[in-house]
Amino acid sequence: MESFIGRAAELRLLGKRLERVARTGQGVAVAIRGRRQVGKSRLVQEFCDRAGAPYVFYAATKGASPVEGVAAFLAEVRESTLPADRESIPAGPVADWADAFRVLSAVLPDRPSIVVLDELPWLAEQDPVFDGALQTAWDRLLSSRPVLLLLLGSDLHMMERLTAYERPFHGRADNLVLGPLNPAETGAALDLPAADVLDAHLVTGGLPGIIRAWPPGTPPLDFMEAECADPASPLFGVPESALLAEFPAPDQARRVLEAVGSGERTHATIAAAAGGREGALPSGVLSPLLRRLTQDKRVLAVDSPLSTRPGRPALYRVADSNLRLYLAALRGAQEQTRRGRPEAAFRLIRRRWTAWRGRAVEPLVREALETAALAGDLPWPGVEAVGGWWNRRFDPEIDLIGADRAPVARALFFAGSVKWLGTPFDQHDLAALRRGAAEVPGLDPGTTEPVVVSLSGLHTAVDRAAVRLLWGPQDILAAWAD
Repeated sequence: MESFIGRAAELRLLGKRLERVARTGQGVAVAIRGRRQVGKSRLVQEFCDRAGAPYVFYAATKGASPVEGVAAFLAEVRESTLPADRESIPAGPVADWADAFRVLSAVLPDRPSIVVLDELPWLAEQDPVFDGALQTAWDRLLSSRPVLLLLLGSDLHMMERLTAYERPFHGRADNLVLGPLNPAETGAALDLPAADVLDAHLVTGGLPGIIRAWPPGTPPLDFMEAECADPASPLFGVPESALLAEFPAPDQARRVLEAVGSGERTHATIAAAAGGREGALPSGVLSPLLRRLTQDKRVLAVDSPLSTRPGRPALYRVADSNLRLYLAALRGAQEQTRRGRPEAAFRLIRRRWTAWRGRAVEPLVREALETAALAGDLPWPGVEAVGGWWNRRFDPEIDLIGADRAPVARALFFAGSVKWLGTPFDQHDLAALRRGAAEVPGLDPGTTEPVVVSLSGLHTAVDRAAVRLLWGPQDILAAWAD
């Protein structure tokens, strides 16, 4: 059986809910949402295996009719460890989900048990009354029984709506957002030096399906080179399947996503790249698409300049670094691999790797610094937000700004640079940081201090005292240490 990676905190959280069920004899519902391939189903299966409680795990099928869905659900219940008597479950057709939940309630044991409904949005998509049937069954039948109900879904917007105000399941379920594995969990699985762990985390996006395929101790470029000989590799297959599931047709939303994945960051350049023969996408078309991709789909992230004044332009990026790498390089490499040209595939990846990594690591560094700040591990107790700053000309761009809040700060505490290259941070880099930081609104040269995050450390000519905080790969990784 394949090893299970990380998720200690999430397993404890689910265990706490099951303990509550055992203590009170009452039902507890948890809605678990997260992007595709993030490991929701695997986490819950691992929890069920470890819990030792009777359970049923039902995964919906996209496109199935309500009748087919109900029949498949009851078949899973019949074969599960829930019923004391399988013959008590009707073998013939059951009318609808309301009747199916009545059957489920009748076979629940008197001791704590677990019911898992996976891909819940597909059930709601197939049957417009499913949400109401679930709410009624929970209120009248299930919540008074010792059952832990786990509701899983990859459609983030629809899962949020499930428990939103004025929706049927509002106030009835705890919400758990499952993100990718963090860099420390990636490192624990791969047994690599800190710098390689961070690179591996960028390559995999923290997605367990790729990490499990990664031989421990293998450097990132070596891993990608080996995978270029395998057209079915998870390195290609995981982001490809996520892309096809979210965007099955090459519509305008898909073109916008691909424009951002190719490196376009601003509204104007995305409009030009995603346009057609008629020209750039009009703002009235592009703006709603960007809102959908950032707020509903969560496939894009948007960054705004951080200072004491509102700033523009906003910059867009693909939120998942693995999908970001797929759109930038892996998809092209995959085509070469399918044509039996692994050497050409890896040449394409290696040619784009350094520039891609230098940009992709910046959000990870900001997240690490912000995590450390909130834990009280930075020299500035007032820092609660870490971002970057740029003007309309992108001259200068400051990689790191530490502030008391975002998006518009009251006070700035540090300005910094990320240099993720094979050469150390030198005097030229320090001078450029000082010049650029002087243009950031609200920055006080007398109190705002320089920060350097460097893959290769400081050049010997740079006075260490000139830099308030110096971080390397190990420091970034330590931000996620238990």
